[in-house]
Amino acid sequence: MKQYTALVLLVVMLSGCGLIDYYFLPPPEDTAQELWEAGMDSMQEKEYLEAQDFFVKLKDKFPFSPYTLRAELALADAYYLDTKYMEAVDAYKEFEAMHPTNESIPYVLFQVGMSNYNMFKGIDRRQDNIKEGLEYFYRVEQSFPESEYAEQARVYIQKSRRILAEHELYVADFFWRTDRYGPAWHRYKYVVENFSDVPDLRDYARRRAEYAYFEYQKTLADEERMRIQESWLLWLKNWL
Repeated sequence: MKQYTALVLLVVMLSGCGLIDYYFLPPPEDTAQELWEAGMDSMQEKEYLEAQDFFVKLKDKFPFSPYTLRAELALADAYYLDTKYMEAVDAYKEFEAMHPTNESIPYVLFQVGMSNYNMFKGIDRRQDNIKEGLEYFYRVEQSFPESEYAEQARVYIQKSRRILAEHELYVADFFWRTDRYGPAWHRYKYVVENFSDVPDLRDYARRRAEYAYFEYQKTLADEERMRIQESWLLWLKNWL
């Protein structure tokens, strides 16, 4: 009987220690692998915010783990898929800066371009994002012409340049509508001279440049009119 009682007391004590550990000791730390797997599970479930938390935690707690490099790129992808394009740009750029020779760099550069491209709001806005995205698409095309992303980059180079041309025409047309024929003429000329790869917009700009030029001439003094006319006729001859 005494042995039975002692056994019961021992079990109770051990159980009590387990309860104390459960309630008062901190939970065991997740390993780098567990955080990586949890983040990827969240990505598959399209729980991108949750995935971001796991990858950030992995980067912070295990900076030298083999899983950390993969987490850095996965974090950028999680931002991108969550349409947090500014954060995605920063994360992709950080990855490139930290791992410039990594085999994923063509993809990273393309994704910087796409993140910028997806921030396009309309031709009436500043096109800084489109310009930066275009630079990265050019980098993919020129530095990694054999990569699987080069052909996609060429498609978005065309799309981006069309947006830039449309923006210039939007501004030029605004100047035209407000009777500011000099600035309108210069903007139309700029499109003609710099967007030959967008022929329909280039041809429209050339026609409008002629109209704007003749209206602009009416506002000039005779001496200034003659000076501009000489350069204009030479320019027009080159583009007809």
